[in-house]
Amino acid sequence: MTGVTALHKNASVLDVLFREHSQWLTRWLNRQRWTVAASDDLTADVFMALLQLPDLERVRQPRAMMTTIARRLICDARRRSDLRLAYEAELAAMPEAAEISAEDRMILVQALEAIDTMLARLSQKARAAFLMSQIDGLPYAEIAAELKVSVSMVRKYVAQGLRAAYEAQMRQG
Repeated sequence: MTGVTALHKNASVLDVLFREHSQWLTRWLNRQRWTVAASDDLTADVFMALLQLPDLERVRQPRAMMTTIARRLICDARRRSDLRLAYEAELAAMPEAAEISAEDRMILVQALEAIDTMLARLSQKARAAFLMSQIDGLPYAEIAAELKVSVSMVRKYVAQGLRAAYEAQMRQG
């Protein structure tokens, strides 16, 4: 099946899912206390994510899939919000002479969000090994002892981090 045919088939399935479940999903999102965006916006984002799935017609429990996607979107938004707040708090603590323009601030926030997204794609141990290696400058043997894994596993984790950073750079640029 060609990409266009698969997209058309997914769009047809998505249309049915939208008619049958969008109001339920919006109501479900309205009841959640931990949401970070308007429920209508999140509902739209969930359906956009569903459209990207390769075999949407194979989803057996659409509501479970929708709530899983919604939770992930909310977690990503909260993580970005926390990152932005931490960055803004650091900026507020800087002396006036070190202030930066709004444009430079936006560029820095976008860069931090891209780094955060890249790191979020790694497993917890891979993320920790990558950061210990690249930020803290720890040797692999120390990282291995800290994470209770072999040195060869640390090499693999750091390689995963470097690969993720490279792929993130290629997507941006």
